[in-house]
Amino acid sequence: MKLSPSLTSVCAVLSLAATATAANTGSPFYGDAPDEHHPWAIHDQNRPQPKLVTPGTFSSQEQPGKPPSDAVILFDGTELGKWEADEGEGVPTKWVVKNGAMECVPGSGYIRTKDKIGDCQLHVEWTAPTKVQGESQGRGNSGVFLMGLVEIQVLDNYNNPTYADGMAAAVYGVNPPLANALRPPGEFQTYDIVFRRPIYKDGKAIDPGYVTVFENGVLVQDHTRLEGGTGHMARSKPGPFPEAGPLKLQDHGNPVRYRNIWYRPLPQRAIEGGTDGYLTTEATMAKRAEIAAMLRQDAEKLKDPANPVPEMLRLAESLVYEHDDAALQRAKELADQYMAQLQQLSPDKLAAKKDELKHLRDVTKYLARFDVIPDDAETKVQLEQIIKEHNWDKK
Repeated sequence: MKLSPSLTSVCAVLSLAATATAANTGSPFYGDAPDEHHPWAIHDQNRPQPKLVTPGTFSSQEQPGKPPSDAVILFDGTELGKWEADEGEGVPTKWVVKNGAMECVPGSGYIRTKDKIGDCQLHVEWTAPTKVQGESQGRGNSGVFLMGLVEIQVLDNYNNPTYADGMAAAVYGVNPPLANALRPPGEFQTYDIVFRRPIYKDGKAIDPGYVTVFENGVLVQDHTRLEGGTGHMARSKPGPFPEAGPLKLQDHGNPVRYRNIWYRPLPQRAIEGGTDGYLTTEATMAKRAEIAAMLRQDAEKLKDPANPVPEMLRLAESLVYEHDDAALQRAKELADQYMAQLQQLSPDKLAAKKDELKHLRDVTKYLARFDVIPDDAETKVQLEQIIKEHNWDKK
């Protein structure tokens, strides 16, 4: 993105960004500029800050941990108000709550959330019966079904082998866990899951979807690619998912117990409208235009006849994201006023601005590096000459 050389006069005002410090840190002209696939500069001060989340606490066998502050709590150990039978909307489940955990009543059917959940971080704690009965798939069997479609297997595999893609924490029928990190039956197991659903466009997968699982703190599914919904005895078939669906827990005939279930919705990926990561050129340029417009609007609020610098700085900053003739012209007018004032300074007062001018020289180098101004821009050349004449780079 190349701008008119008339922007060179704008650069003079940018030196005031370093009035308090000669360092570039915090300047809008610091890290690599936006490009065709990244709307933000490196270390961009305009980039939104992450939201504040108060961390939760870890669980013990005796006491479930506290969820993070932004978690949506699905089961806190008291009642099943956020759950229903999988038979239909509003049908009460026959699962029961005992001693702070929900327990599957064999033969009662699956249980599902009333919430429809899409991409998420999910936390689930479960325990197989203390009394060991059965073997292989017949021992402590249940399942966590993401969106009701992708099963993360629940099974008592403590000293109980079974087929690998059906073990606890397997993406059932698709991918075995990397390890068996289960505690003995009767103790609570913890699943921490990161789920990204498949995304399709025009009938084609543009992101197949992935699932990551930690079992008792041990990585057991490492960004495992999804292959559609899971099933028994049949290979998964790729296909589109809805935007959200219920979380389901399986009734497989064993009184498996669950507690401390919560999730955190995840932000959109770049492929579906998010602005972090590698974006298409179209999405990038649209976001850059949005950022530039925000900066121009901000500059309007900074108008001050007695102090034109803040407005000039903000307008100049906007031009790094998007060329705009009106913003360029306004910045040039303000810059010309400032340059005229600068020329009236005595040698002593000019010397007092040494650090400011050195910083401005660095800013012009930045702008030239990213083709915002030409390398032989008049202001850039003049600054280099002034600094060289006064030997300021060595002082």
